[in-house]
Amino acid sequence: MEDNKMLSEHFSLEEMTRSGVAIRMRIDNNPDEEQVENMRQLCRNVLEPVRRRFGVTRITSGFRSQALNAAVGGAPDSQHLRGEAADLHISNMEVGRKVFDFIRLHTDFDQLLFERRIKGGYWWLHVSFTTRRPNRHQAMLDWR
Repeated sequence: MEDNKMLSEHFSLEEMTRSGVAIRMRIDNNPDEEQVENMRQLCRNVLEPVRRRFGVTRITSGFRSQALNAAVGGAPDSQHLRGEAADLHISNMEVGRKVFDFIRLHTDFDQLLFERRIKGGYWWLHVSFTTRRPNRHQAMLDWR
């Protein structure tokens, strides 16, 4: 895999596949060409508009291989497995709300979840984009 390969103007294949869990557990997290193309579409259609509007956008979880998805407790049918989803770091609630609203109002997304783990006190945005079918534009809060 070409780690420095750019999927879009600001997002690289390396950042969309990077995983501390994969490194620690020595899990292969290399996507195939279809998964790379899915990541490219996600970056171009959703992540680039976010980057242009808000500046640096940090991906905390992008593509996940089957083994990595199982290791992090991901859903068995997670769009991360197809390269169709990314989780974005959110610095605080106000910024999260602004990014959430921007994606919801200005991009063609499939699923948008403003997720928060009350126990840990952290939050992130999960966003997906697909070309397999029309995007659902499903947006919701998921605070546990």
